[in-house]
Amino acid sequence: MLYVLISLIIIGVILWILSFFMHDRFKQIEDQLEQFSISSLQETYQLKKKISILEEELLMDDDILEHSMDSNESTMNNKIANLYVNGYDIPSISRELNISEFDVRSVINQL
Repeated sequence: MLYVLISLIIIGVILWILSFFMHDRFKQIEDQLEQFSISSLQETYQLKKKISILEEELLMDDDILEHSMDSNESTMNNKIANLYVNGYDIPSISRELNISEFDVRSVINQL
């Protein structure tokens, strides 16, 4: 019985010493998970940054489009006014500028 007890203690001490030299697989998995979460956070940050840049560009494009539409509209209004002042009637202005007579009338009424 004494031999069995001594051999169990020796085996226990040997296994305890070997445990210090074994690689901890859970530690490797934790490190991999931590690296994955850091990389996913970095990618999320970069995507949010790109989205905000795209939103700013879209807003700038909308402003430019509205400005160009306003300038086109004022140019069209000026053409209608010039033709009306020069004696053209509403149907001929409509044919000349390829717009409806209703639009021509509404511009003339605004003047």
